[in-house]
Amino acid sequence: MTLCFDLFWSFRSPYCYLVTPRIVELEKDYDVTVRVRPVYPIAIRIENFFKNINPLMPSYMLRDIERVAERLGLPYQWPDPDPVVMDITTGEVPEVQPYIHRLTRLGVAAVEAGHGLPFIHQVSGVIWGGTGKWHDGDRLAQAAARAGADLAQLDSAIAAGPQQYDEIILQNQEAQRDGGHWGVPLMVFEGEPFFGQDRFDLLKWRLEQHGLTRRS
Repeated sequence: MTLCFDLFWSFRSPYCYLVTPRIVELEKDYDVTVRVRPVYPIAIRIENFFKNINPLMPSYMLRDIERVAERLGLPYQWPDPDPVVMDITTGEVPEVQPYIHRLTRLGVAAVEAGHGLPFIHQVSGVIWGGTGKWHDGDRLAQAAARAGADLAQLDSAIAAGPQQYDEIILQNQEAQRDGGHWGVPLMVFEGEPFFGQDRFDLLKWRLEQHGLTRRS
């Protein structure tokens, strides 16, 4: 029996980037299906979130991201530009967001086209893997092509009905809350939430308890 779990995922989360290669390998090697459900990052979903955080959080997070990437052997650099436009000194997040809205809709469009997991894998690798100016030229188009998708077709589908993709994002965010957490990456299997890239092994352990088997 093929097992299945939901993956709530954001293009602005370095931890989503860090866990995705392991999830790709899991689906490749085992009889399991991953339902990718793109959501907006917490900076977009929760107004004034970064104005109210403990001032120790950013420095700790940056240190933690670097060491996790080092341990996993993954390239890492904070994106230029940041997928979320914000003032890092004040935490102010303007309403106009030229990157994260497009990226998240593209994620949904890729899922609808049957390329969800490879798309977020390839695109997050460009955004977080040390590619400067990831939005320039054909870098995103090449990443989409490596995932088996056509970026121009995805953009055209979104342009024809952006409200459809926004509705799916909202549905994903509601399902994320129902799943038991507000953060990403969030994996939900049989109603049980596993939050954070450091819960991947725990998720796999639970899947094994439910009969996870290698693909033949």
